[in-house]
Amino acid sequence: MRTFAQKLEKYAELAVKVGANVQEGQEVLLKSPIDAGELARLVAEKAYQAGAKRVYFNWTDDRLDHLRLKYAAEDVIGDYPVWKAKKLEDLVKRGAACIDIRTTGIGIMDGIDPKKAALDQETMWRALNTYYDYRMSDRVSWTILIYPTVEWAKKLFPGKIRELAVADLWEVIFKMTRVDREDPIDAWEKQKQTLANKVAFLNKKKYKQLHYKAPGTDLKIAFDPDYHWDGGAAVNSAGTTFVPNIPTEEVYTLPLKSGVNGTVMATRPLVYGGKLIENLSLTFKEGRIISVNAKEGEELLNHLIDTDEGAHYLGEVALVPNDSPISQSGLVFYTTLYDENASCHLAIGKAYPTCLDGGTKMSAEELAAHGANTSLIHVDFMIGSDQLDIDGENQEGEWEPVFRNGEWAF
Repeated sequence: MRTFAQKLEKYAELAVKVGANVQEGQEVLLKSPIDAGELARLVAEKAYQAGAKRVYFNWTDDRLDHLRLKYAAEDVIGDYPVWKAKKLEDLVKRGAACIDIRTTGIGIMDGIDPKKAALDQETMWRALNTYYDYRMSDRVSWTILIYPTVEWAKKLFPGKIRELAVADLWEVIFKMTRVDREDPIDAWEKQKQTLANKVAFLNKKKYKQLHYKAPGTDLKIAFDPDYHWDGGAAVNSAGTTFVPNIPTEEVYTLPLKSGVNGTVMATRPLVYGGKLIENLSLTFKEGRIISVNAKEGEELLNHLIDTDEGAHYLGEVALVPNDSPISQSGLVFYTTLYDENASCHLAIGKAYPTCLDGGTKMSAEELAAHGANTSLIHVDFMIGSDQLDIDGENQEGEWEPVFRNGEWAF
């Protein structure tokens, strides 16, 4: 049985070998909260052992961000450091692999004006638009993994003392990321193949539209004729295979921008900019959001949707069965990386051009002609449950089951 230190080392190895798949002579951009220093150092070591030319660090701290938003004026919050944006752009333009270690940040923005929190997120998206475009178009390898905090562990395991709560959360993370398997890398190869099989089936079916039905949800989503599904592994412009999310249980594509109609109800909370949005409901007409509701965080949700015109439309459609390991854990994780892999989800904002045939080589005008949404933001929200049914309209115009009671129908 592996010790905690051995499991943590395996976790770092997954980030480097499966996630970013760092190549000999490649630069690496490692983003990490200072609280995750131990894991960040292990990731850096594994990257160098894999042949990385140099590992650059981008350290973050939620508490310092809280202080900045609490005391800084809005004109300061709206002015992203040019040098920082340029550094990130230069690295991805040189083909650097990006590894992000994240925490949930839950509760860290309590007491912060929602307008300031939204402005901070919008400023970041605007300043780093090119950087994120390189990632979302898979021109570079990138991967995201999570690091537990005491605050997060206590929210998930409220009846336990902090040390036991954190220990339990680590065990959940190791299980969800397959680190607890005898050979984690081989387990990930099998997972990639499982998702590839689903992608192949859906691409063969080529549904013209999907119809979602669940309590509070009655939504139809249409697709451009040249769309396709992706999931599991991706391939960057240099031909290197990588896995963007650790863990991942989804297959996904992009909707036709003007082809979304109806209402959808979220089934899990959304944490955005460190603040909670609960029980959100959106209504669409010809693709555009025309009505917004939320039990908590509605003001922030409205700020989010008002980021730009593209934030009023969807950019991603993702399918995840309710029997995924993350869903079966019975936990609501309050972090998109995990909750989106427990549940079917949609994303407000920018579409992945990788989900259009030849999309990564299309101009902005060509992408728009195929109904691919563009925006500064890309924010996932979860809509899956054991009550979700999805039907697909096949090429003959007939409707057939895709999901029943939250599970694949085929």
